[in-house]
Amino acid sequence: MSDAQRLVKALNDAAKSPQFDYAKARAVARQESSVDWPATKAHNADFNAEVDGCETFLMRDGSRAEWKPGQFRYAASG
Repeated sequence: MSDAQRLVKALNDAAKSPQFDYAKARAVARQESSVDWPATKAHNADFNAEVDGCETFLMRDGSRAEWKPGQFRYAASG
C-alpha cells in the first residue's frame, strides 16, 4: 500500500491548489511510475468529472488512491 500512500500524499498536496481538478490529478498521477494505467482506465470507464470530481488510481501493488468527494481529498486503500 506504500505506492498508493505516496501517490495520495502528492495528490493531496496538489489538491490544496484552488485550481485543482481531475486533469491536474491525472498530471500528478502520471509522475508516479507505479500507477497501473490499464487497470485505472478500466476502473474509471464511466468517469464523469461533473459528477465524480476526480478519478481513482489503481496501483500495481493492488492498492488504490481513491477520491473522497465530500472531503475533497484522496485516501489510500487496499
